[in-house]
Amino acid sequence: MKAAVVNQEGNDVEVKDIPVPTPGYGEALVKVEYCGVCHTDLHVAAGDYGKKPGVVLGHEGVGKVVELGQGVTSLKVGDRVSIAWFFSGCGVCEYCNSGKETLCRSAKNAGYSVDGAMSEYCLVDADYAVKVPDGLDPVQASSITCAGVTTYKGVKTSNVRPGQWLVVFGAGGLGNLGVQYGAKVFGARVIVVDINDDKLALAKEVGAEVAINGLKENVVERIQELTNGGANAVIVTAVSKVAFNQAVESVRPAGRVVCIGLPPDTMDLSIPRIVFDGIEVVGSLVGTRADLAEAFEFGRRGLVVPVVETCDVDEVKQVFEEMHAGKIQGRKVLDFTKLGGCGCGHHH
Repeated sequence: MKAAVVNQEGNDVEVKDIPVPTPGYGEALVKVEYCGVCHTDLHVAAGDYGKKPGVVLGHEGVGKVVELGQGVTSLKVGDRVSIAWFFSGCGVCEYCNSGKETLCRSAKNAGYSVDGAMSEYCLVDADYAVKVPDGLDPVQASSITCAGVTTYKGVKTSNVRPGQWLVVFGAGGLGNLGVQYGAKVFGARVIVVDINDDKLALAKEVGAEVAINGLKENVVERIQELTNGGANAVIVTAVSKVAFNQAVESVRPAGRVVCIGLPPDTMDLSIPRIVFDGIEVVGSLVGTRADLAEAFEFGRRGLVVPVVETCDVDEVKQVFEEMHAGKIQGRKVLDFTKLGGCGCGHHH
């Protein structure tokens, strides 16, 4: 089968032929339909989190179950499921037992510590594969599997209330969805900040009330002025240290900053400001199975519509380069439906 894997040097992506895996106990084999490309894939391919030669990338996968391993009770052949970053947890630790399963110390991550979804077939842990609801386009579902659930959980974690101000830093694949969940699900008034006018224009189309280009305006002053003293909450999806620092300066007293993007940096926090203004800075990592099921459901109902564009699996290197350069609107999704079968490109 064809797969996008980390090369033997551990510093880039390559497309190659590898064997189809066999499901073990508690596992299911999925015929992948689509897999989105996430910024994290770039980091894994480049070896930024440690070298992973030979691992199959991808954690925004959607496909249909074609074979069950022994002991599987939660899935059946034909179910459409997701392959997410949170591939599985231990199921018994304090995090798994308290609704914080993504923080499990022995969690497995698709496309990083176990083979992911950028391949014609992949394995899932049956109890951790979240079903995709009927009526949700599988291409859009792929984006919700990571970018969607990550920003949905981020907005949840921000504690923003209907009618309050939420700032979304970064208007890429995550930010665009963060704007949509913030405005359309949580009823917040959304300000979006980016340095790319095209991405900002798209964010306004999908629900942002105000768009700010950080290269053209003083971001913090403009937010303070618009919100009459600072936003109630901020989520930072941008991969930029500057954005994290601006975020802290943009909230009002008792405001909450949710960190989602992953620049390999440290942020500056004024201790007096944190103390005197009671500012909260928290991290939020993807989302649990329950969060993903909820995020899918908002997608099925049409409240949230990911901006997606499919492309051939062989274009993955080019997609990585474009994403690295910040040129992609929404999400690029690798289309595996055209491979194999009768070759006609249609679903059967």
